Amino acid sequence: MQPNKFTFRYLAPSFWITWILLAVMRTIILLPYSLQMSMGAWLGQLLHILASERRKIAATNIALCFPRLTQIEQKNLLHAHFISLGQGLVETALCWWGRQQQLAPLTKITGKAYLDSALNQGKGVILLSAHFTTLEIGGRLLAEHCPFQVLYRPHKNALFEWVMHNARKRRFNKAIPRKNTRALIRSLKQGNAIWYAPDQNYSGVNSLFAPFFDIPAATTSATSRLAAISGACVIPFFQMRLPDNQGYLLTLCPPLENFPSGKLLEDTTRINQLITQVVREQPEQYLWVHRRFKNRPDNKTSHYSRKHNT
Repeated sequence: MQPNKFTFRYLAPSFWITWILLAVMRTIILLPYSLQMSMGAWLGQLLHILASERRKIAATNIALCFPRLTQIEQKNLLHAHFISLGQGLVETALCWWGRQQQLAPLTKITGKAYLDSALNQGKGVILLSAHFTTLEIGGRLLAEHCPFQVLYRPHKNALFEWVMHNARKRRFNKAIPRKNTRALIRSLKQGNAIWYAPDQNYSGVNSLFAPFFDIPAATTSATSRLAAISGACVIPFFQMRLPDNQGYLLTLCPPLENFPSGKLLEDTTRINQLITQVVREQPEQYLWVHRRFKNRPDNKTSHYSRKHNT
């Protein structure tokens, strides 16, 4: 079965809750944007109460990365993060079903000339991003101004995957499975831009421990390897949800100079430092609910284990 083909098994009782969630998401985007964000904030506060395991993970990450904050400041940041997380879920619905005339007034872009210049030279481009709660909406908004391709990991829920797959087909030039390295390299060599976020915990064969907020973090070295093999330039791309429902700022940065350097650890550290800098500018919008420091050097006890936290 192809994921973009509807099948009657999606009507089974096991998918009824998913259908309800999709219907709610579809309904929310019919509201004015300010109400959408208010509902997202309410949803985030509900998640803050109910998602106890993810709340503990986020609290641990914040304590590790911002040790100089007082406990009250850390708790405030944690609460603000969950509000941002809830708004990110609403923004996912905007990515799937939002109309361009609805989103255009919310979009502000800087640095697009860097991307245009690289593509006009026939170079492939790695759009280096990171897992912020605004990741989905940032990709959708940029795609309206410059076509690019995306890497993706299939969702475990088959119905959600069907919906997302069709949304990707409508919004992006192509969706490449994350493990299909050959297709990724081929696309870069053909001069395409590909959206890529390497900032989650990675324990594969190309993993290195590089500092993230000065903490050794298992990080993929694939960005440097892909740039070396394909000849693509690396253009950092980040997005920020603006205050007071003003919309989103999309920032495309100058291509990384002297990258790759031929030294994997230095390149990987450089990328982590770049992402760290952006996270410090908008800490509540980073995806703290992910176990970023799951793997540790020398198989040390996990930061997320009860033993370590006691």
